[in-house]
Amino acid sequence: MNKLKILFLCTGNSCRSQMAEGWTRHLKSNQIDVWSAGIETHGLNQYAV
Repeated sequence: MNKLKILFLCTGNSCRSQMAEGWTRHLKSNQIDVWSAGIETHGLNQYAV
């Protein structure tokens, strides 16, 4: 069976998209391939990683 593929995309990939990626990997990594990305460079949010 092919895994569902999801890309969470936001402005800076500094918080929300990273959290969404992390939760998706944690809860459904056996069923979903997931990535996150941003369209601008904002750096990492230390509370999201």
